[in-house]
Amino acid sequence: MIYFDSAATTFQKPASVYRAVARAMQTMSSPGRGGYAQARAAEEMIFRCRAAAAELFGVESEEQVVFTTSATHGLNIAIKSLIHPGDRVIVSGYEHNAVTRPLHALGAEIIVAGGSPFDPESILRSFARAIAVGADAVVCTHASNVFGYILPIEQIAALCRSARIPLIVDAAQSAGILPLDLCALGAAFIAMPGHKGLYGPQGTGLLLCARRTQPLLEGGTGSESLIQDMPEFLPDRLEAGTLNVPGIAGLEAGLRFVKTVGPQRLLRHEQALVQQAAQQLSRLPGITCYHAQNTALQAGVLSFTVQGQDAEVVAQTLSERGIAVRAGLHCAPFAHKTAGTLDTGTVRVSFSAFNRMQEVETLAHALRDAGR
Repeated sequence: MIYFDSAATTFQKPASVYRAVARAMQTMSSPGRGGYAQARAAEEMIFRCRAAAAELFGVESEEQVVFTTSATHGLNIAIKSLIHPGDRVIVSGYEHNAVTRPLHALGAEIIVAGGSPFDPESILRSFARAIAVGADAVVCTHASNVFGYILPIEQIAALCRSARIPLIVDAAQSAGILPLDLCALGAAFIAMPGHKGLYGPQGTGLLLCARRTQPLLEGGTGSESLIQDMPEFLPDRLEAGTLNVPGIAGLEAGLRFVKTVGPQRLLRHEQALVQQAAQQLSRLPGITCYHAQNTALQAGVLSFTVQGQDAEVVAQTLSERGIAVRAGLHCAPFAHKTAGTLDTGTVRVSFSAFNRMQEVETLAHALRDAGR
């Protein structure tokens, strides 16, 4: 099988990740619940994982690195810690439902800062206009999960800092390949999954915290057991219950892989694959690719449509040829509305460190054959 759905999860993992998960299941128990060897081993591994994440993402203290089950989990914590019913919240025109649904559920006033795909100046103008009117918070994705469009998050963060508006960054598609620095951005929170560009297992994620938080869950933490409120200090305040020790062990191995290979090298590899795919697919009759002319504006995601064909049918045809892609709206109707593809959806290919140019050529051949 050729796997082109890494924007959903990087199915192919480094061998070290598989080994770390198995080793944790065989040698580690619950951290903070005992002084015996298996509990201590879990505690030490979890500290190493926090420290690795803090170093990679510009976090001052390991305690500010909170383990979550996904980026969605982290975004819900961040949004519900900062935002209240009726608050005015500015979002980009490329947000995932993991952002917009919690805001809708809270009854926030959602202001969309639109902008054409791969046109950072247009979205910066929209954010500047919206911020000038005033807002209680800004929530912005770093890279679109539909189009791979890298938003100008540094400049958006600067606008937020100037206006003293807290910023939440959705790094679901950028963590592991794009520069992310909590302190430099001055963000209130950055949420990311462990199972995408960090090459960890599903069921893992990180929330980087620079503001006071509100727990989503209450329960045991292994600390402050006499009090009935959740501890005030991080990470315990947000980590009720038993942590996913095997998953976190895999995530630590994934972080080591990213650090060893280097985020910039991983990004360049994915961008080269996108460029190759866009060139080959655009030559095929009836195919429209949504991609940047300036490759620096696009991460490892490419969407396309086939004239006269349903996106889901195209994806199924590719699946029957052993090629895994994603079709539809990708849980991001805001992005499709912005790009004008809300009625049709798109077929999405998304890459990882484990994809090769030959696989892109196979994709082009499959689409060519299907169109005959």
